[in-house]
Amino acid sequence: MADRRNYHHGNLRHALVAATAALIQELGPHSFTMAEAARRAGVSPAAPYRHFKGREDLIEEVARLGFLEFADRLETAFDDGRPRVLTAFLRMGQAYLDFAAERPGYYMAMFESGISIAGNPDLSKASEKAQRVLLQAAEALASRLPADRRPPARMVANHIWAMSHGVVELFSRGKPGRRTPVEPAEMLESGAIIYLRGLGLI
Repeated sequence: MADRRNYHHGNLRHALVAATAALIQELGPHSFTMAEAARRAGVSPAAPYRHFKGREDLIEEVARLGFLEFADRLETAFDDGRPRVLTAFLRMGQAYLDFAAERPGYYMAMFESGISIAGNPDLSKASEKAQRVLLQAAEALASRLPADRRPPARMVANHIWAMSHGVVELFSRGKPGRRTPVEPAEMLESGAIIYLRGLGLI
């Protein structure tokens, strides 16, 4: 158990977020209580209420921080389209899979907890930041085509997002090779290439 003396000047909030992300990873987003989050953080059951209204508020903060890190990872992967836009775009797919694998508690809070993103302005802003990175990448990919032949960038971004999420949910959970001998990264890349080729983007 963590030392309660360490929690001052905002450290308690960070500790509760980290504890909640770990609980979500282990138990799922609906199978823990505020008291368990407090116990995991090493504080009293009443301590979390200094920073959060309740369990959903705490999960929303986990999701908000997750979206911010997720956006940073996508932005780093795209790297302004260097060295080639297509290569950079496909790198973003790998970044998506890596985030889901390396930060599962945050990923589940973001996408599997049932929280209302629209109902929380800060959470909505963080989510939009991640979506904006993918939208800008889709726009860069389409810029090589004449304006009248470009598919809607948001449609492309949403389809790639959905494809990435589907690969995570269907093929990246559990033991490798359990559902398909094809690596999730290979499946996502080949699917994205087929989709983009169908749109005339490559």
